[in-house]
Amino acid sequence: MDLPDASDEPLAEAVVDLVLRGMWRGRPESEHRPLVDAGLAMVKGPVVLPTERAKAAAAQILRVPAGSEQEERITAAYEAFLPVNRRIRDVCTAWQCRPDGTANDHSDDVYDAGVRESLEDVHESIQPVLRRLDRVLAGSGQYLTALEAALDRFDDGALEWLASPLCDSYHTVWMRLHQELLLVLGISRAEDEAREEELVTRSRG
Repeated sequence: MDLPDASDEPLAEAVVDLVLRGMWRGRPESEHRPLVDAGLAMVKGPVVLPTERAKAAAAQILRVPAGSEQEERITAAYEAFLPVNRRIRDVCTAWQCRPDGTANDHSDDVYDAGVRESLEDVHESIQPVLRRLDRVLAGSGQYLTALEAALDRFDDGALEWLASPLCDSYHTVWMRLHQELLLVLGISRAEDEAREEELVTRSRG
C-alpha cells in the first residue's frame, strides 16, 4: 500500500499533525477514523497514536530536497536550535525537581522565580532562531506564536503550561518544533543527540 503524500491534502495534514504531536487526546472519532482506516493511527483508550506507517508518511511529506539551499539554511537554524534545546530541558527538569532530586512542590517562590528567569533566557534565545527558520520553512512561524501563548498562560498562574503533555504547553510546542526539524532534515534521534552533544560541548569550550 502506497504511503499518503501531500496530494491527499486533508489526510497528509492530519497524519503530519498526529506525528508531530505524538498523540491526540479528546479528538472526535470523525477526525481520527480516516487515519485508523488507512493504517496510520491506532486507538489506545483515550489517546490516538501514530503507527510506524504514519511516521514514515510524515517523514516523506515533510522532507526537504537533500542537498538543496533550503536544506542548508534549515540545517543552520537547526544547529542554532540544538544548544538552546539542551537549556529548555534543563529548565523543565529544574521546574519539576529541585537540585537535591526531590519534587518541586512550588512552595519556594524564590526558587520558582529563578527557574522562570532561566525560561526567559531560553525564550529570548530561541526567537532569532525561529525568525531565521520562518524565512525558509513554511508554517514554522506558528511555533513562536504558540510558545508565547503558552508563556502568557504560565505567567497568568496556570503552572501546567510550562511542561504538561496534556496541553499545548511551552515544552509540548517545543517538542513539536524539534520533531518537525528532524523530519524535514531526515535526521534520526541518535544523530540528533550526538549533534546536540557536539554543539553544546563546542559552545562550552
